[in-house]
Amino acid sequence: MSLNNIHFLGSEHAETPAAIKKLKLMYGHAELDTADVIVALGGDGFMLRVLHRIVDSGLPVYGMRMGRIGFLMNGYQDGKLLERLEQSSSVRLNPLRMTATTADGSEHEALAINEVSLLRQSNQAAHLRLSINASVKIDELVADGILVSTAAGSTAYNFSARGPILPLGTGALAVTPISPFRPRRWHGAVLPSEASVEIDILQAERRPVSATADYIEFRDVIRVKVVEDAATVLTLMFDQDHSLEERILNEQFR
Repeated sequence: MSLNNIHFLGSEHAETPAAIKKLKLMYGHAELDTADVIVALGGDGFMLRVLHRIVDSGLPVYGMRMGRIGFLMNGYQDGKLLERLEQSSSVRLNPLRMTATTADGSEHEALAINEVSLLRQSNQAAHLRLSINASVKIDELVADGILVSTAAGSTAYNFSARGPILPLGTGALAVTPISPFRPRRWHGAVLPSEASVEIDILQAERRPVSATADYIEFRDVIRVKVVEDAATVLTLMFDQDHSLEERILNEQFR
């Protein structure tokens, strides 16, 4: 597969515009519809936005870190880019598809590469009913919220909420409560990736809840369903000496 036609995208980081300009002069710049690969300069937040933007293109994305946080990115280096692309390894990811029903009865869909999170909107704790594959597992979860994470996203918000890190290829999702009060002994669950997760918001008028797929937020939700979108495939490229699998593995020993 040829990777010579590169489409460059850059974040708003202060050093990015100059780096993009230099890379375009060195390697040329293909329009998106004629590109073989996308090279994205920025951090993890920018990478998520790029993946959402190009989800229908089928193009692989190779990230280079500009800034502090770049778990999904490779190190920045302007030289030997073509060689790095040719020698890179690819990771194929399936995002989550969130369907959120809001208080006015409307439905909204969004994809999440990292996680779907539900959070209380007020000073009162959220009261949630959790069902898996249409079977109620927790009648009432009292917490700040709950999230459903992919393996790729398990080292991010999920891990900060004390959820498990999931190695790539495990075919699993993490369901993790956020600051739970009841049930006191429930710390989350690991589910097969084909599971359907349904969350109903109890007392939604008194205890409003928002739902976010990565960075796409809907407020005043009353019900959220999360499933893996097996039909949608995203491809990330990593330098062989620092693959995403290795990074996720190493995070478990920090």
